[in-house]
Amino acid sequence: MSFGSVVRERRTALGIGLNDFAERLGISPAYWSRIERDHEKPPRNELIERAAAILGVRMDDLFVEAQRLPPDMQRDIGRVVLAYRRMRAAGKV
Repeated sequence: MSFGSVVRERRTALGIGLNDFAERLGISPAYWSRIERDHEKPPRNELIERAAAILGVRMDDLFVEAQRLPPDMQRDIGRVVLAYRRMRAAGKV
């Protein structure tokens, strides 16, 4: 399933209309409709986080559907890479 279809399925199961959902996200219904129909890429991280809260699903699950790492994991990976580079530069690796 795609990001858009997962979100649409959950939204409709909860009885949340497209216009109401888009309003809660602070975006246009037309834009969100394009996302749900896979005519747009998944939205920016902030909207994925808000959508997860509205839908009552784990944020990490929506990021996986969007084929992205959750922001906290992105930061952690960045820290690991930085530490590795420092160790390598110091000749410890």
